[in-house]
Amino acid sequence: VQLQASGGGLVQAGGSLRLSCAASGRTFSSYAVGWFRQAPGKEREFVASSSGNGGITYYGSSVKGRFTISRDNAKNMVHLQMNSLKPEDTAVYACAATLGIATMSERRYDYWGQGTLVTVSS
Repeated sequence: VQLQASGGGLVQAGGSLRLSCAASGRTFSSYAVGWFRQAPGKEREFVASSSGNGGITYYGSSVKGRFTISRDNAKNMVHLQMNSLKPEDTAVYACAATLGIATMSERRYDYWGQGTLVTVSS
């Protein structure tokens, strides 16, 4: 499966952005998808993940209650709705997929897309 993230940009603190992850392949519903982010000089951080049918989701503690992951398997798309953005959310966001279960561990994801930059100004 091939993945492509989009939707990043510059937003003021308190604002919202919606990231999208477009996937190739006809069995997209078999893949769990995760979002990760990496800020300059920091390690990659788990953001959110969704099981193949969207019924199970996980969120990182720093985004819980502000971000929502959703998916449209008919369109091979996964979205990350980000609300109440903070300057510390500034990072490159990337989506990843695995045939396994939804997980917070980046090591379990086999397929990665190029990231999209999100910049939150104060």
